[in-house]
Amino acid sequence: MRKDKLIASIIAAVIMIAGGIFLINWLTRSRAGDLEVRNPKAEVVEGLTTSSKVEIEKAGGKGKLYKEIGVASREKGSWLQFRGPGQTNIITTEKGLFSKHLIEPARIIWREKTGEGYAGPAVNNGRVYFIDYDPVRKEDSIRCLSFKDGVEIWKYNYPVKIKRNHGMSRTVPAVNDKYLVTLGPLGHLTCLNALTGELFWQKDLVKEYGTKIPEWYAGQCPLIEGEVVIIAPAGKEVLLTALDLKTGKPAWAAPNPGGTHKMTHSSISIMNFKGEKQYVYCASAGVVSVSAKDGKLLWTDPTWKINIANVPAPVVVDNEKILFTGGYDAGSKYVRLVKEDGQYKLQEIFKVKASVFASQQATPIYYKENFYGVIPDGQLACVDETGKQLWKSGTDKKFGLGPFFIADPDGVLLVLNDMTGVLYEVKADSVKYEELGKMKILNGHEAWAPMALVNGKLLAKDLTELVCVELR
Repeated sequence: MRKDKLIASIIAAVIMIAGGIFLINWLTRSRAGDLEVRNPKAEVVEGLTTSSKVEIEKAGGKGKLYKEIGVASREKGSWLQFRGPGQTNIITTEKGLFSKHLIEPARIIWREKTGEGYAGPAVNNGRVYFIDYDPVRKEDSIRCLSFKDGVEIWKYNYPVKIKRNHGMSRTVPAVNDKYLVTLGPLGHLTCLNALTGELFWQKDLVKEYGTKIPEWYAGQCPLIEGEVVIIAPAGKEVLLTALDLKTGKPAWAAPNPGGTHKMTHSSISIMNFKGEKQYVYCASAGVVSVSAKDGKLLWTDPTWKINIANVPAPVVVDNEKILFTGGYDAGSKYVRLVKEDGQYKLQEIFKVKASVFASQQATPIYYKENFYGVIPDGQLACVDETGKQLWKSGTDKKFGLGPFFIADPDGVLLVLNDMTGVLYEVKADSVKYEELGKMKILNGHEAWAPMALVNGKLLAKDLTELVCVELR
């Protein structure tokens, strides 16, 4: 009897201790505002978050589809690709969003832990998509979360052994109502059912095209156009290609003569030049443009190339001008495309040093006849179409490699400090740097991922966490 009482006392003590630990943990978890809703799975981590009732399905190849407990929200609104609507990083559907300026504390809706990386989100049909990396399983992980609360709906994983090199994943998916396409750090191009996560097809660009993955891994973001996805393998024979979303079969393939051009971190931009749609890409040996109709190589510019890392996408202006920019002292070059006697030519409008205007990572924004971007010393800067620098934010106001976008017609530029995680609201005009508000939304270490804004909700990411913030 005495032994039974002793056992019962021990069990009771263990239960009390466990309960106390749980209570302390719950009470001491950080909160970033009264409206914060914690993702119930965000801290159940073995590699990446996984529900206790996970269902694993074979989805073809070596990948696995994990069904989770999340449910898509019913709200409309989308951010379908890198740089958002029209590839501009300008949001025109949020009128009046900034009638009240940003103030502390940030109203965090949910947070989700991630593997190390800088991959940005896409949003559609109440779902948030991004590519992640699971360091425990050593797998790329294409994840689908509920836009409402951040709870995972499904994830599709496939094995990839990769070492940390400034994180792993660093691209933005492309999505429509049926298809989701991602590019992994080692060149795995994957097309899934956007609703269910089931595999349509997958291509290893290295094996299939002879792609050479750039240092710091693949950074190119896929582009969905109608029934095809556009990608630049820049392999031994194929420079750019259009792949059928349903089958993965090529609709056309632009040649890469001599395998001259290699893949960079830059992404493809659309240009409608005098009724002819083109895809413009900054490859390793210069700029190339191909016909969207059949992949025919239209023109090249071997004078614009960056040997270390070419990251920003070409900025197309009025479908006849293009800004090229980059880090590592590349500066910026602004050109006009003309066609004379059937031949394409680039006429230089301006060329400026990096200290005047350049961007090492984020793609600059063209807005109301001016360019905005974070220059290599970390300052936010504005130049006009002649290359004249109109203003800089100042040496006491730097943003590192932080992302940014513009909300129109409010005329507001949002820029994220990559180390502090503070989001700044800045007036987007040519007069001066004018700060309107700010709020801390992330812990901030290497907050480099492209942001997304849908229905007044901002998605932003630092090295290991994705956050959803209410801005209304």
